[in-house]
Amino acid sequence: MTKISVIISTYNAEAWLEKVLWGYSCQTFKDFEIVIADDGSGPKTKELIDSFKNAGTLDINHIWQEDDGFQKSRILNKAIVACKSDYIVMSDGDCIPRADFLEVHDNYKESGYFLSGGYFMLPMDISLKINKDDILSGNCFNVTWLKEQGLKSSFKNNKLTSKGLKSKLLNSLTPTNASWNGHNASGWKKDIVAINGFDERMQYGGQDRELGERLFNLGIKSKQIRYSAVCLHLDHKRGYKTPESIAKNQSIRKHTRDSKTPWTPFGIIKD
Repeated sequence: MTKISVIISTYNAEAWLEKVLWGYSCQTFKDFEIVIADDGSGPKTKELIDSFKNAGTLDINHIWQEDDGFQKSRILNKAIVACKSDYIVMSDGDCIPRADFLEVHDNYKESGYFLSGGYFMLPMDISLKINKDDILSGNCFNVTWLKEQGLKSSFKNNKLTSKGLKSKLLNSLTPTNASWNGHNASGWKKDIVAINGFDERMQYGGQDRELGERLFNLGIKSKQIRYSAVCLHLDHKRGYKTPESIAKNQSIRKHTRDSKTPWTPFGIIKD
């Protein structure tokens, strides 16, 4: 059996998805499949995915649904069901993984836990500049190279420069909660299925965190790996973010926390 299933969500963003797939093509950890959770993209996305499939470098399963507005939770549930592995890593089609990304998730995974990673956000000008060679060589993860492209100095640059003991220390010291982050998180398929996956009532804004809160309600703990499992977040507009969807999702999350329930009746199985 494949050791890891990687779910990558996408919607009509071929230029970014291509960079992400190049990132997965040079992982040090090789025993994985990619399950693309496609929330209704047009034919250009399928053409891109088919080109990678035909090249034979990646094992890709393209899960697609009709475009019905922002229905990421619904397509993610379909992708979860399609995963062939016992262990699932979730990320987005705008997050380029560093070469050791899956190796880190594999090394840290543990029964009874999920892993919480972060991302390194790039500005639009650098996001556009990064090409295939920059990804395959690893240059785009090199702070010196990024500064040559205009990256400013910041404490956050430690995400790219930390290795070994330093990354473990920063993982333990960061004030950021070890929540389920849709751009970089992983857990056991049986645990995700036990809570019925994502709540499909939720559109943009915190549906990943709510899934993590139900994992906590199930008794699953979390481990922080934001300085160890590194991905570059390419910039993009967020036209699907509305005050209404944020408010609705906050209300669902409050109910999840207050009720301490691990199960949603609006998930993979519809009660």
